[in-house]
Amino acid sequence: MRKKLLIGAVITLFGFPLLGWFLLKLSDHAPLETMFRGNHTLGIQLLYGIGLGLLLGWGAQYLISMKFLEPTLKKYSGLIGQFKLRDIDIVFISFCAGFGEELLFRGSIQVFLGIWITAIVFVAIHGYLSPKNLKLSVYGIYMTLAIAALGYISEYSGVLASSIAHMIIDVILFYYLLRANKRFQKELSHEV
Repeated sequence: MRKKLLIGAVITLFGFPLLGWFLLKLSDHAPLETMFRGNHTLGIQLLYGIGLGLLLGWGAQYLISMKFLEPTLKKYSGLIGQFKLRDIDIVFISFCAGFGEELLFRGSIQVFLGIWITAIVFVAIHGYLSPKNLKLSVYGIYMTLAIAALGYISEYSGVLASSIAHMIIDVILFYYLLRANKRFQKELSHEV
């Protein structure tokens, strides 16, 4: 199961940018360089990405830790816990998602749909917006705002900034979900 997740990460890292490149290639008005645009130096983008990623990642962690979202936390922490991820796996998967998804969504799709529609589509694809699960949708609304922030930082600074921020958000959430899963497993073993 872990191996499939790692293969999916590699496909995301290479396949998503290729899809974005293909979408831009089909367009008359969007040059391929759009995918890698940057208004600031790599160092500035790195600083912006780290700052935004920490802010949004900690915000998501705080929200998911709230009592009313405990069923959602249990569901996703259990799902992530099944993969038996190592630290290097978390960093690798987060890197692949951060760069692969950002090059597709912020580097290509956002060019056509704009920041907000792209953010909504992105969060909906991840399954966080569900009329059947209002608690999950609260988290989905936060993530839509967070992903829109990635869209704005990408427009303002560059896609490297949004990629770094995305990666950091994922690292923070992976680690939090794994810790929560261990806590829930421990509580469950004490109940038995």
